[in-house]
Amino acid sequence: MPGPAPELVPGAAPGDGQFWEAGTPDQALPPTVYTPPLREDRIEPKKASAGAYDLIEYVPLADAAAKVACSKRTGPYQRQVERWLKLRVDGKQSAADCRAVRAFQLRHGIKPASGFAGPVTWSTMMLVSARRNPNAARKCPVRSYTVACVDLDRQLTWVQKGSKVVFGPVPMRSGRRGHPTRKGWHTIYWRHKNHVSTLYNQPMPYAQFFDGGEAFHAVYGTIYTTVGSYGCVNLRLGDARTLWNVLKKGDHVYVWGRRPGT
Repeated sequence: MPGPAPELVPGAAPGDGQFWEAGTPDQALPPTVYTPPLREDRIEPKKASAGAYDLIEYVPLADAAAKVACSKRTGPYQRQVERWLKLRVDGKQSAADCRAVRAFQLRHGIKPASGFAGPVTWSTMMLVSARRNPNAARKCPVRSYTVACVDLDRQLTWVQKGSKVVFGPVPMRSGRRGHPTRKGWHTIYWRHKNHVSTLYNQPMPYAQFFDGGEAFHAVYGTIYTTVGSYGCVNLRLGDARTLWNVLKKGDHVYVWGRRPGT
Protein backbone atom coordinates (compact mmCIF):
# COMPACT_ATOMS: atom_id res chain seq x y z
CA MET A 1 0.00 0.00 0.00
CA PRO A 2 1.48 3.39 -0.95
CA GLY A 3 2.39 5.72 1.88
CA PRO A 4 1.04 9.25 2.34
CA ALA A 5 1.87 11.82 -0.32
CA PRO A 6 4.92 13.90 0.55
CA GLU A 7 4.41 17.48 1.71
CA LEU A 8 5.13 19.77 -1.23
CA VAL A 9 6.93 23.08 -0.77
CA PRO A 10 8.27 25.62 -3.27
CA GLY A 11 11.69 24.60 -4.50
CA ALA A 12 12.85 28.17 -4.01
CA ALA A 13 11.24 31.20 -2.43
CA PRO A 14 9.75 34.00 -4.59
CA GLY A 15 11.87 37.11 -4.98
CA ASP A 16 10.20 38.98 -2.11
CA GLY A 17 9.76 35.95 0.13
CA GLN A 18 5.95 36.17 0.06
CA PHE A 19 3.84 33.10 0.76
CA TRP A 20 2.33 31.47 -2.32
CA GLU A 21 -1.30 30.48 -2.00
CA ALA A 22 -2.20 26.84 -2.62
CA GLY A 23 -5.60 27.98 -3.88
CA THR A 24 -7.03 31.44 -4.41
CA PRO A 25 -10.27 32.27 -2.58
CA ASP A 26 -12.38 33.38 -5.51
CA GLN A 27 -15.84 34.86 -5.69
CA ALA A 28 -18.22 31.95 -5.00
CA LEU A 29 -21.45 33.90 -5.65
CA PRO A 30 -22.43 36.28 -8.46
CA PRO A 31 -21.11 39.79 -7.82
CA THR A 32 -23.20 42.91 -7.50
CA VAL A 33 -23.20 44.33 -11.02
CA TYR A 34 -22.77 48.08 -11.38
CA THR A 35 -21.12 50.55 -13.75
CA PRO A 36 -17.72 51.57 -12.33
CA PRO A 37 -17.13 55.34 -12.43
CA LEU A 38 -14.52 56.59 -14.88
CA ARG A 39 -12.12 57.55 -12.10
CA GLU A 40 -12.14 53.93 -10.90
CA ASP A 41 -11.55 52.49 -14.37
CA ARG A 42 -8.59 54.82 -14.90
CA ILE A 43 -6.76 53.12 -12.02
CA GLU A 44 -4.74 50.10 -13.07
CA PRO A 45 -4.46 47.19 -10.61
CA LYS A 46 -1.24 47.07 -8.63
CA LYS A 47 1.75 45.29 -10.15
CA ALA A 48 2.74 41.78 -9.10
CA SER A 49 5.82 41.34 -6.92
CA ALA A 50 9.07 40.48 -8.65
CA GLY A 51 9.32 36.73 -9.15
CA ALA A 52 5.62 36.11 -8.52
CA TYR A 53 5.25 34.09 -11.71
CA ASP A 54 8.66 32.44 -11.89
CA LEU A 55 8.65 28.77 -12.89
CA ILE A 56 9.27 27.42 -9.39
CA GLU A 57 8.34 23.76 -9.04
CA TYR A 58 6.80 22.48 -5.83
CA VAL A 59 8.94 19.58 -4.60
CA PRO A 60 8.90 17.21 -1.59
CA LEU A 61 10.11 18.87 1.60
CA ALA A 62 12.88 16.28 2.10
CA ASP A 63 14.21 16.90 -1.42
CA ALA A 64 14.19 20.67 -0.93
CA ALA A 65 15.93 20.50 2.45
CA ALA A 66 18.63 18.15 1.14
CA LYS A 67 18.93 20.07 -2.15
CA VAL A 68 18.49 16.81 -4.05
CA ALA A 69 19.97 16.96 -7.57
CA CYS A 70 17.74 14.24 -9.02
CA SER A 71 14.56 13.29 -7.18
CA LYS A 72 13.64 9.66 -6.59
CA ARG A 73 10.08 10.68 -5.75
CA THR A 74 7.04 10.05 -7.93
CA GLY A 75 5.47 13.40 -8.82
CA PRO A 76 1.75 14.24 -8.94
CA TYR A 77 1.96 14.52 -12.75
CA GLN A 78 4.23 11.51 -13.23
CA ARG A 79 2.14 9.69 -15.85
CA GLN A 80 1.36 12.83 -17.84
CA VAL A 81 5.03 13.85 -17.91
CA GLU A 82 6.16 10.34 -18.85
CA ARG A 83 3.64 10.29 -21.68
CA TRP A 84 4.74 13.68 -23.00
CA LEU A 85 8.42 12.70 -22.91
CA LYS A 86 7.60 9.37 -24.59
CA LEU A 87 8.97 7.40 -21.66
CA ARG A 88 7.54 4.17 -20.28
CA VAL A 89 4.21 5.24 -18.74
CA ASP A 90 4.04 3.41 -15.43
CA GLY A 91 3.52 6.27 -12.99
CA LYS A 92 6.72 5.43 -11.15
CA GLN A 93 9.86 7.52 -10.99
CA SER A 94 13.02 5.88 -12.32
CA ALA A 95 16.55 7.19 -12.74
CA ALA A 96 15.96 7.48 -16.49
CA ASP A 97 12.69 9.35 -15.88
CA CYS A 98 14.45 11.78 -13.59
CA ARG A 99 17.20 12.50 -16.10
CA ALA A 100 14.68 13.17 -18.89
CA VAL A 101 12.45 15.37 -16.74
CA ARG A 102 15.45 17.26 -15.37
CA ALA A 103 16.73 17.93 -18.92
CA PHE A 104 13.35 19.44 -19.83
CA GLN A 105 13.35 21.57 -16.69
CA LEU A 106 16.83 22.88 -17.40
CA ARG A 107 15.85 23.71 -20.98
CA HIS A 108 12.81 25.73 -19.89
CA GLY A 109 14.17 27.45 -16.79
CA ILE A 110 12.13 25.50 -14.23
CA LYS A 111 13.65 25.57 -10.75
CA PRO A 112 14.75 23.49 -9.05
CA ALA A 113 15.67 21.22 -11.98
CA SER A 114 15.45 18.11 -9.84
CA GLY A 115 13.46 15.83 -12.13
CA PHE A 116 10.33 15.94 -9.95
CA ALA A 117 7.20 15.70 -12.13
CA GLY A 118 5.17 18.56 -10.66
CA PRO A 119 2.52 20.97 -11.95
CA VAL A 120 4.96 23.56 -13.31
CA THR A 121 6.74 20.97 -15.46
CA TRP A 122 3.49 19.49 -16.76
CA SER A 123 1.92 22.89 -17.45
CA THR A 124 5.00 24.04 -19.36
CA MET A 125 4.80 20.90 -21.50
CA MET A 126 1.16 21.63 -22.31
CA LEU A 127 2.00 25.20 -23.29
CA VAL A 128 4.96 24.17 -25.45
CA SER A 129 2.76 21.67 -27.34
CA ALA A 130 -0.07 24.17 -27.86
CA ARG A 131 1.81 27.28 -28.97
CA ARG A 132 1.69 26.57 -32.69
CA ASN A 133 -1.99 25.57 -32.83
CA PRO A 134 -3.89 25.31 -29.52
CA ASN A 135 -7.08 24.16 -31.25
CA ALA A 136 -5.48 21.40 -33.34
CA ALA A 137 -7.94 18.88 -31.84
CA ARG A 138 -10.83 21.29 -32.65
CA LYS A 139 -12.35 20.92 -29.19
CA CYS A 140 -13.12 24.63 -29.05
CA PRO A 141 -15.94 25.42 -31.49
CA VAL A 142 -14.89 27.57 -34.46
CA ARG A 143 -17.35 30.42 -34.98
CA SER A 144 -17.38 33.64 -36.97
CA TYR A 145 -17.51 35.58 -33.69
CA THR A 146 -15.01 35.78 -30.81
CA VAL A 147 -14.79 32.72 -28.55
CA ALA A 148 -12.70 32.52 -25.38
CA CYS A 149 -11.59 28.89 -25.12
CA VAL A 150 -11.00 27.30 -21.69
CA ASP A 151 -9.31 23.90 -21.93
CA LEU A 152 -9.57 22.24 -18.51
CA ASP A 153 -7.68 19.14 -19.68
CA ARG A 154 -4.50 21.08 -20.45
CA GLN A 155 -5.17 24.07 -18.17
CA LEU A 156 -4.82 26.49 -21.08
CA THR A 157 -6.91 29.36 -22.36
CA TRP A 158 -6.90 31.30 -25.61
CA VAL A 159 -9.22 33.44 -27.72
CA GLN A 160 -10.09 32.74 -31.33
CA LYS A 161 -12.21 34.40 -33.98
CA GLY A 162 -13.00 31.92 -36.68
CA SER A 163 -9.91 29.74 -36.90
CA LYS A 164 -7.55 32.62 -36.07
CA VAL A 165 -6.07 32.72 -32.56
CA VAL A 166 -6.09 36.34 -31.36
CA PHE A 167 -4.84 35.73 -27.80
CA GLY A 168 -2.76 33.00 -26.16
CA PRO A 169 -2.56 30.22 -25.48
CA VAL A 170 -1.60 30.99 -21.88
CA PRO A 171 -1.51 28.81 -18.77
CA MET A 172 -4.33 29.12 -16.27
CA ARG A 173 -5.75 27.49 -13.14
CA SER A 174 -9.36 26.33 -13.03
CA GLY A 175 -11.65 25.04 -10.28
CA ARG A 176 -10.59 22.43 -7.75
CA ARG A 177 -12.37 19.24 -6.73
CA GLY A 178 -15.82 20.16 -5.47
CA HIS A 179 -15.66 23.60 -7.13
CA PRO A 180 -15.16 22.85 -10.84
CA THR A 181 -15.27 25.55 -13.47
CA ARG A 182 -18.63 25.03 -15.13
CA LYS A 183 -18.45 23.56 -18.61
CA GLY A 184 -20.29 24.54 -21.77
CA TRP A 185 -21.19 27.88 -23.33
CA HIS A 186 -21.13 31.11 -21.31
CA THR A 187 -21.15 34.85 -22.00
CA ILE A 188 -19.08 37.67 -20.54
CA TYR A 189 -21.78 39.55 -18.64
CA TRP A 190 -19.79 41.94 -16.40
CA ARG A 191 -16.24 43.28 -16.32
CA HIS A 192 -14.60 44.95 -13.34
CA LYS A 193 -10.95 45.95 -13.62
CA ASN A 194 -10.38 46.43 -9.88
CA HIS A 195 -12.76 43.84 -8.46
CA VAL A 196 -12.37 42.63 -4.88
CA SER A 197 -14.12 39.47 -3.68
CA THR A 198 -16.96 40.46 -1.36
CA LEU A 199 -16.72 37.06 0.36
CA TYR A 200 -12.99 36.95 1.03
CA ASN A 201 -11.83 40.56 0.52
CA GLN A 202 -9.22 39.32 -1.96
CA PRO A 203 -8.25 41.22 -5.14
CA MET A 204 -9.47 39.85 -8.46
CA PRO A 205 -7.76 42.17 -11.00
CA TYR A 206 -9.17 42.43 -14.52
CA ALA A 207 -12.18 40.29 -13.59
CA GLN A 208 -14.42 39.27 -16.48
CA PHE A 209 -17.42 37.33 -15.18
CA PHE A 210 -18.95 34.71 -17.47
CA ASP A 211 -21.14 32.49 -15.24
CA GLY A 212 -22.40 33.49 -11.81
CA GLY A 213 -19.33 34.11 -9.67
CA GLU A 214 -16.91 32.50 -12.13
CA ALA A 215 -14.60 34.86 -13.96
CA PHE A 216 -11.30 35.25 -15.71
CA HIS A 217 -9.05 37.21 -13.36
CA ALA A 218 -5.44 37.62 -12.28
CA VAL A 219 -3.89 36.35 -9.06
CA TYR A 220 -0.82 37.72 -7.32
CA GLY A 221 1.04 34.43 -7.02
CA THR A 222 1.69 31.16 -8.74
CA ILE A 223 -1.05 29.49 -10.76
CA TYR A 224 0.99 26.27 -10.92
CA THR A 225 -0.42 24.29 -8.00
CA THR A 226 -1.93 20.85 -7.52
CA VAL A 227 -4.94 22.60 -5.92
CA GLY A 228 -7.26 24.58 -8.15
CA SER A 229 -9.34 27.71 -7.66
CA TYR A 230 -12.90 27.90 -6.37
CA GLY A 231 -14.20 27.94 -9.94
CA CYS A 232 -12.64 31.03 -11.50
CA VAL A 233 -10.06 30.91 -14.29
CA ASN A 234 -6.90 32.26 -12.64
CA LEU A 235 -4.31 33.98 -14.82
CA ARG A 236 -0.99 35.75 -14.44
CA LEU A 237 -1.40 39.51 -14.23
CA GLY A 238 0.06 40.31 -17.66
CA ASP A 239 -2.10 37.69 -19.34
CA ALA A 240 -5.24 38.92 -17.55
CA ARG A 241 -4.46 42.51 -18.59
CA THR A 242 -4.05 41.52 -22.25
CA LEU A 243 -7.22 39.42 -22.15
CA TRP A 244 -9.06 42.44 -20.73
CA ASN A 245 -8.21 44.34 -23.91
CA VAL A 246 -9.20 41.42 -26.18
CA LEU A 247 -12.63 40.53 -24.77
CA LYS A 248 -15.71 42.69 -24.26
CA LYS A 249 -19.11 42.32 -22.66
CA GLY A 250 -21.24 39.88 -24.64
CA ASP A 251 -18.34 37.78 -25.95
CA HIS A 252 -18.72 34.02 -25.74
CA VAL A 253 -16.77 31.60 -23.55
CA TYR A 254 -16.56 27.86 -24.11
CA VAL A 255 -15.31 25.52 -21.35
CA TRP A 256 -14.61 21.78 -21.73
CA GLY A 257 -12.57 18.95 -20.28
CA ARG A 258 -11.54 18.14 -16.73
CA ARG A 259 -8.78 19.54 -14.55
CA PRO A 260 -6.21 16.80 -13.70
CA GLY A 261 -6.78 15.48 -10.21
CA THR A 262 -10.48 16.33 -10.11
